[in-house]
Amino acid sequence: MEEMTQVTKEKLVADFKVVVADAEELLKATAGQAGDKMADLRTRLQDHLYAAKQKLAEAETAVVEKTKAVARATDDYVHDNPWRSIGIAAGIGFIVGLLIGRR
Repeated sequence: MEEMTQVTKEKLVADFKVVVADAEELLKATAGQAGDKMADLRTRLQDHLYAAKQKLAEAETAVVEKTKAVARATDDYVHDNPWRSIGIAAGIGFIVGLLIGRR
């Protein structure tokens, strides 16, 4: 379940990056538009975009930290239980080999 949450967070960060890029492109495209409402809209959009970038950076940092923690835990487990890890890897390899062989 934790891995699925991690994948979901990574997908969310990637999707959010696309939205931010699209918003920046929209700002550039409307740079020549005149009018008080358009200027107000551009200002608000820039403020929201800045806040979104900050949150995106925080989310990305959290994802990276979580990934590093999982990698450290895995590394510690393998170092503490090398033969068990080899057995698990061999078992998974055997099962994958059987599944591929059936094709």
